This record gives sequence, C-alpha cells and structure tokens, in this order.
Amino acid sequence: MFFEICDNEVDIVIAALKPDITTFLEGWRPIFSRFHLIIIKDPDLEADLEIPTGFDHQLYTKSDMEKIIGSSPINFSGHSCRYFGYLISTKKYIISIDDDCLPVKDVRGNLINAIEQHMTNLKTPATPFYFNTLYDPFQKGSDFVRGYPFSLRCGVECVISSGLWLNFADYDAPTQAVKPHERNSRYVDAVITVPLRAMMPVSGINFGFRREVVGPALLPALHLKTAGKQRWEALEDIWSGLCAKVVCDHLKFGVKTGLPYVWRNASGNAWESLKRDWEGVKLMEEIVPFFQSVKLPKTMIIAEDCVLQIATLVRERLGPVDQVFMLAADAMEEWVKLWKTFESERN
Repeated sequence: MFFEICDNEVDIVIAALKPDITTFLEGWRPIFSRFHLIIIKDPDLEADLEIPTGFDHQLYTKSDMEKIIGSSPINFSGHSCRYFGYLISTKKYIISIDDDCLPVKDVRGNLINAIEQHMTNLKTPATPFYFNTLYDPFQKGSDFVRGYPFSLRCGVECVISSGLWLNFADYDAPTQAVKPHERNSRYVDAVITVPLRAMMPVSGINFGFRREVVGPALLPALHLKTAGKQRWEALEDIWSGLCAKVVCDHLKFGVKTGLPYVWRNASGNAWESLKRDWEGVKLMEEIVPFFQSVKLPKTMIIAEDCVLQIATLVRERLGPVDQVFMLAADAMEEWVKLWKTFESERN
C-alpha cells in the first residue's frame, strides 16, 4: 500500500527535560530535518537550551506558555510539557519521542525511520474487532489469515501508533530496582492492532497520533504527589493512554503497537524512585479495573465529550478512593476547555 508522507502534515513534539539536546537532535537529523519541530522546555528547567542549527523548529518556554494559556491549573512540568505541544500544534499528525532516545537499526542493518513507520501505522487501517494472528495485515509481507471475515477486512482508521524501544526497558521502579542491569535486546519486526476493549500501558516515549481525532483524550491529568522527572516516577502517560484507548474503542478507531523501535538511554536511581513510585503502583490496581468498566453513551461522537464523561465517572467512582483522582478529573475538564478554546480560535 503506497502513500505519500507530506512534510507539512506532521509536527514532531519534543519535551526537553535537560538543557543540552544537541546529541539527541544530531542523532535524529537525517530523519527530523524535513519536518517541523515543536520543542517544549520543561518549565522547571532553569538553564538555557542548547539547540543545534539547521532545524525548522519553534521553542516554547515557561513564559511562552503563560502568555498563551495564562494561569492554567494544568501541570505542564516534567514529561507533561509535551502536552502543550499537542495543544498548540496545527498539524494533522503528531509524533513525540523522548529526548533520551536515538534511532536504531533493524536486524538487516538498515536505519529505522521512526517517523515513516509511525505514519505507515497511522495511514493504514487498524483491525480491532477480530485479531489477525499474522500481525498487521497492511504491513509489507503480511495479509489476513484464513478465517478472517471479509466483511471486517477494510478495517477502521488508525489514530494511535505506540512504538517500542531497545536497551532501557520502560519498567516501573520496583521492577527496575530488582533488575538494574536488564536491557531489552529483542527486536520484533511486527505491528499489531490492540484489540477492542483491551487496555494497554501506553508510553509517551515513542508515540504518534492523529491530532484532531484523539488529541483531546491525550492529556496531562493524573499527577502523583511524589512524581519526579524519571519515567518510572510518573503515571501521566499511562492515564492518558487509558483515556485515549477507551475513547478510540467507543468511537470505533484503531490503536497499533510494535514498530517503530528507538534506542532508549535513561538514568536514575530506581531505589530512590521506588519511594515516589510506590503510590502509583498501588493506584494502578484501582485505575485499570475502572477503565475496563467504562461504557460511554452512543450519543457521544467526539473525543471532547467522551473525556468529559470519563471525568465525571472518575469523580464518582475513583474520587472516594484518593484525592488525586479528584484532581485528575478537574484537569481533564480543564484540558477539554483549553482544547476547545484553541480550536475555536483557529476556525
């Protein structure tokens, strides 16, 4: 299946959590140079950013955020600063890659173009209603297996592409603490559609999506009181991904995971992070059953309305469990308000 990737329909959003992102951008130059970059500086980062020349980019700092959105109760610090990029982008598709990741080569020694693969995932249909055991039938070298109904072979639009990574696995703090030297070296040359009603821990490390359709459901809502700057100390992307998956299932859109891979370098003390992450580990036992149980009214046909309904359910069902869920519901409603404001100003 052939399609063209138009440079002007993609924004690459980068959350800059460290002052020098030269190595990161130079590593990605062969791939990023044709696209527009939105670089969001972590509001908590005081040092000036070091950005090499030759990139078509816009940089947004804490003062820029305050000028554009005013005094918002939404927390855009740390990894959550990327969501500001999602909000202000005007492009059809957004690709977001953490600044501790670099390109990798596949098993044949070819450099993996992560942007191209995300776009392949997003521009080919997904098949969430019946699992295809030969992976994504729209990828090169694959097709539908025997027994797959022809009535379902057209698939549905894919609006989320959740990529993977080699080297430093995305473990939580307890797992990382007991397996400090374990690294992911398994490259699986495959893409699959996540089945309908199957929840998954979406990570913001290597991620692409259709902005207009699912952007309102990708939000910085759940912030732990003890959250730090390490991925394993936060749950904002996990919560965001669960919201988005519920919305995609309801609106009959698809979510894919697998390729593309990136090479992830990370640092930090897992034992120190364990003190912060333990709160999140316990809360996940409440969060996953909640999202598995969510059913949205058929009358809701856009992501914004779905998110508001989920926020109401969060307040009713999870609010009594922990105050952090009440704050998450408030943030979800504020996010939708911000999203609608930005969209109305453009139209």
